[in-house]
Amino acid sequence: MTLTRRATLTGLASLPMLSAPSLVLARSKFNDNDPINFGRRGPATFPVHGIDAARFQGQMNWRQIRQEGVRFAWLKATEGGDLLDPEFKANWRAAKRARVPVGAYHFYYFCTDPDTQAKWFIKNVPRLRGGLPPVLDLEWNPFSPTCTLRPPAAEVRRVTKRFTDIVERHYQTRVVVYTALDFWEANNVAQYKRDFWLRSTAKHVEQRFTYRDWRFWQYTSTGVINGIEKEVDINCFNGTEAKWKSWLSSRSVR
Repeated sequence: MTLTRRATLTGLASLPMLSAPSLVLARSKFNDNDPINFGRRGPATFPVHGIDAARFQGQMNWRQIRQEGVRFAWLKATEGGDLLDPEFKANWRAAKRARVPVGAYHFYYFCTDPDTQAKWFIKNVPRLRGGLPPVLDLEWNPFSPTCTLRPPAAEVRRVTKRFTDIVERHYQTRVVVYTALDFWEANNVAQYKRDFWLRSTAKHVEQRFTYRDWRFWQYTSTGVINGIEKEVDINCFNGTEAKWKSWLSSRSVR
């Protein structure tokens, strides 16, 4: 979900969908413009797949997205203490109408205090009963024009705990933590004891992180799905259909 990576994605509006290089998942219609062979336990072996999206995905036809097999969607909502994704509200409403389980994520800025950021997220993200839990996106952002601060690990844990405490009280469910390998290693994120959503687009998530208790795996940022104008991040849930339904029921917003 890094801002710099997303900003450089190439649009597909001028390309016919069927021309994309094919890595068709066993249980979906998804393709990938830059497919990776993850081995025998790759994404195709997991039955539940979804997306995360922001303004960079362009036009989104949510009814078609649901028909293509997208089972969940997290939308970029806020960043720091004053930025709101301009497409968040429209996509949120459209995803709800299409009955796609939807949630929101916040990109954390270490230059802004956690109370301000939590209040900004709450102000802009409706408390949707039965919706996906909020996500805290924890990454270093070395190319940001406004905030490249990297606090010590103890300070990272202090401020993010404060953020999650406020957000969890409001939505009455535990926050999911999304992160990348460099942040994971620098801040010992595993000790957070939460549901983790891990990015690994070049190697299998368990090979790159040496961690098996993950909940979601972002395995590509170059996905191609009918109904989405541009490339999109695709993710899978670590579990069976039954476990997905159980997780969704127990972790949804109250």
